[in-house]
Amino acid sequence: MTTKRLYYEDAYTTRFKARIVERVRVERGAAVATAIVLDKSYFYPTSGGQPFDKGAINDVPVLDVTIREADGAVLHWIATGDIWSDDIVADIDWGRRFDHMQQHTGQHILSQAFMRVANAETLSFHLSDETVTIDLETTAVQPEHIEQAEYLANQVVWQNRPVHIRAASAEEAQQLPLRKIPAGRDGRLRLIEIEDFDISACGGTHVGATGEVGLIKIVKLGRAGANLRVEFCCGRRALQDYRQKNSVVNRLTAVLTTSAGEVVDSVTRLQDEVKETRRQIKRQQNSLLQLEANSLLAQGTKKNATTIVSRVYADSESDVSHLRTLASRLTKDGNVVALLGLAGSKCMLIFSRSAAAPGDMNQLIKPSLQMLGSASGGGTAEMAQGGGPAADVERVEQAVARAERLLLGQL
Repeated sequence: MTTKRLYYEDAYTTRFKARIVERVRVERGAAVATAIVLDKSYFYPTSGGQPFDKGAINDVPVLDVTIREADGAVLHWIATGDIWSDDIVADIDWGRRFDHMQQHTGQHILSQAFMRVANAETLSFHLSDETVTIDLETTAVQPEHIEQAEYLANQVVWQNRPVHIRAASAEEAQQLPLRKIPAGRDGRLRLIEIEDFDISACGGTHVGATGEVGLIKIVKLGRAGANLRVEFCCGRRALQDYRQKNSVVNRLTAVLTTSAGEVVDSVTRLQDEVKETRRQIKRQQNSLLQLEANSLLAQGTKKNATTIVSRVYADSESDVSHLRTLASRLTKDGNVVALLGLAGSKCMLIFSRSAAAPGDMNQLIKPSLQMLGSASGGGTAEMAQGGGPAADVERVEQAVARAERLLLGQL
């Protein structure tokens, strides 16, 4: 049985009586989902880019509202169990309903505004609990068009123009200045008319006058393929967006001791200072690293033109990243073999050699890792690394010393 959809004519009724004419049960794994069909309903089902209404039927929460394609019946999916009485009292969540009314009517206004200032047609509309977007067919929308469309849209809101609902045949619709006539519609069309501004075919819920939209604010621009995606918010959502951003600006002005108008300049200046500080730190780190490498090379063991550098660090004074960088610096030139270790909650060995230096680091590291109770590691002849469980400096030094003895024996 097709449900009489009362929301088409009245979006403001949130409490109504009706009669259950069908119960639907669908098995979903071990659970059973239950929906009821009413003889009439003000609940809006998901369609046309607008989400469904929530609420309750005989105090049982309504979780979803959908349309059954076979006959157009409106299915009210309820939380648990069943509603045994056929005569019911339903309540619609007014906060959610009115939010959708504000956003949807705001979309009609904004879409027409873009048509007037940029000849940009709206291809699609999407409304969710978090965002509202329209996709415009043209990529030729200029930056100034964004502000112009937003200002024109809000002028229409401030003028509090009446919003009318009426029906028309497909033939009558052809004679009206509709932005778009839905494809495949050859019967009666439900039209939403914003007096002397816009008329569109639409099945959604809308406010009775544009002033109820409250405010239309574009908050983000993006791409959707070749089209422009415009994210905006209206009414309560616009107020929440303003509150959040105003709070951020107020905190920034307090931290930066500046006015709201100078926040961007202050942040930009801080970013430049941070970049320069990072460059200075990088230069100083490179200088310290080179000094450290020079010191280790001077203290290294030399045999047959090869310098062997062995050093173990506690994890409180170094880390794996530092060891890798140091090994690379030590073996960049000459005949150098670097045998480096890290002790602490997790131990680490990094063995590396210059391209011209002798020795196979992959073979050299394996017996040292075994001493640390680990077989996890390896690499190439020029560079190998591996880790193990917790070990103190003395134990890791013993593993590194073994590798040094093996290498000396090969030279």
